[in-house]
Amino acid sequence: MISQAIYVAAFVAVIGCGLVAGIFFACSSFVMPALGRIPPEQGINAMQSINIVVLNTSFLSLFVGTGVICLALLAGSYVWWEGPSGKLLLLASLLYLVGCFGVTRAFNIPLNDALAAVRPATPEAAALWTHYLDRWTTWNTVRTVATTASMALFVAALLLKA
Repeated sequence: MISQAIYVAAFVAVIGCGLVAGIFFACSSFVMPALGRIPPEQGINAMQSINIVVLNTSFLSLFVGTGVICLALLAGSYVWWEGPSGKLLLLASLLYLVGCFGVTRAFNIPLNDALAAVRPATPEAAALWTHYLDRWTTWNTVRTVATTASMALFVAALLLKA
């Protein structure tokens, strides 16, 4: 029964990681480059709006919910520890928690906070925008790779357990 619950949780984690990875991928591959092509004041206004709107129930449920499932799977990995699936669950969970949650907290949120504090029409804001675009996109790409790799590790754990 416990093993079946772990299997279902890992399956849900695959979906969660995949959706989060897709959101991050979209931001790094075309949203941020598009914002970088428009005048800084407009780009800053747009990103400030995105940073407010993203704090909604659907995104936060997905982002945090996947993290909660990963926390549960950290413990659940020991049930499957005898085979390779347990180690893959552990790695996948840690990768999501550190590479997604950790990076978000350590890098993307402070950058967002700094951007929120500026008035978009000022020269200081334009200077910050150049730095923000580069740093935020770099760290977002790290999150994209981490969540994609986490998804792949969860899939591997499930395939080896099937």
